[in-house]
Amino acid sequence: MKVITRDRADARQAVEGAGLGIQKSGARKSMARSGRQARRIMHQLAMAAVAVIFAFPLYWVVVTAFNTHGGVFSIPPNFLPAFHTGAFTYVLTHTHWLRYMANTVFIAGSTVILVIATSAMAGYALAELKFRGSGFLFLMAIGVMMLPTQALLVPQYAIAMHLHLLNTYAIQILPFAASTFGVFLFRQFFKGLPREYWEAARLDGVGHLKYIWRVALPLAKPAVVTTALLTFIISWNQFQWPLIMTQSHAIQPIEVALSHYMQTFEANWRKLTSAVVLALAPIVVLFLLLQRHIVAGVAGRDSGVNQ
Repeated sequence: MKVITRDRADARQAVEGAGLGIQKSGARKSMARSGRQARRIMHQLAMAAVAVIFAFPLYWVVVTAFNTHGGVFSIPPNFLPAFHTGAFTYVLTHTHWLRYMANTVFIAGSTVILVIATSAMAGYALAELKFRGSGFLFLMAIGVMMLPTQALLVPQYAIAMHLHLLNTYAIQILPFAASTFGVFLFRQFFKGLPREYWEAARLDGVGHLKYIWRVALPLAKPAVVTTALLTFIISWNQFQWPLIMTQSHAIQPIEVALSHYMQTFEANWRKLTSAVVLALAPIVVLFLLLQRHIVAGVAGRDSGVNQ
């Protein structure tokens, strides 16, 4: 009888010990989960703080542009926009802003078209055509990205002068008609296309150029959008090149116009920031609308082909 009682006591102690072990294990898991949640919250707060630091200058430009003349210099400052549009109206009606905007759209649009065409053909050649030295040519193309643009300004200016291209639209477009990044991006996308597509197109009598425009390019939509948007932004923000290569206001882009407005408007921050907002608005809207395609293009996903 005593043996049975002792066995029951031992069993009870074992069960209680197991329960206590389970409770301790659950407590440790709960503490680990709480620690992970705390680290995640701290990480999100840090990212939010960095985002605010980077976004605040742009926000302050918008607030200044919509502010009143006295509100710009008020102390303490007003951090909310007053939505006064008088400065925008002045920039649009009393300056040649629309001409500068049309020049920029024409230059950026023409550059995008040429970059897409040259990048698609060069990327296809490096990805699909087998010829001696293709790897070396690709490395040379990538090596161009390492050259500082400032080191090439003097020889490029001399070439443009001898070709009589100074102070023209052509000098603002032709030097940027090819993009090393675009070639690299299209090469990576075209290398992922199944070889059977080209073989089927060749049986139908389709040549290389028609295959690029009819088959390969539509499937590389993320690469097209990414290259087009980044090229458009770079061309839109060109300042040093058109400032050096052009003298006529009739063909200069808006970034050069902003430098002129800094002298014209002097301390009139409302008009100057209004011009800045008008210059930034198109590329900000385009980026917000197409950022998903940029991520897909850089990551090399969503090429339109089901692997």
